[in-house]
Amino acid sequence: MITVQKAAINTALVAALVGGGAYLAMGYPVIASSTGSQSSTDSAKGGHQANGITEQLLTGTTATRVKNAVLAANPGATVHRVETDAEGAVYEAHITKADGSRATVKLDGSFNLTATQAGQGRR
Repeated sequence: MITVQKAAINTALVAALVGGGAYLAMGYPVIASSTGSQSSTDSAKGGHQANGITEQLLTGTTATRVKNAVLAANPGATVHRVETDAEGAVYEAHITKADGSRATVKLDGSFNLTATQAGQGRR
């Protein structure tokens, strides 16, 4: 009887861990981008080259800091993609502003906005 109880408890613990991990994994893009989510087709893009530099998609803390800075300056915007910049800035974010217009927001290494290029923002 004790073995059956242990097996039931272990099964319940594994199910809780798997379910909790799946829940966190599904919710992460929404948490990280606040008002916008990053679709799988958007995140598959990247690799733009200019000036001999290939842009790289950002992840983790760096991506979160770029998104937070961009959203603070552009309330209601949707962030489609954040990446390194091959054209002068350190980072860039491709967004759709609250009014529906697209833009590319450039940031320096301290996550300060340095420019917003209206009409850019390839998704």
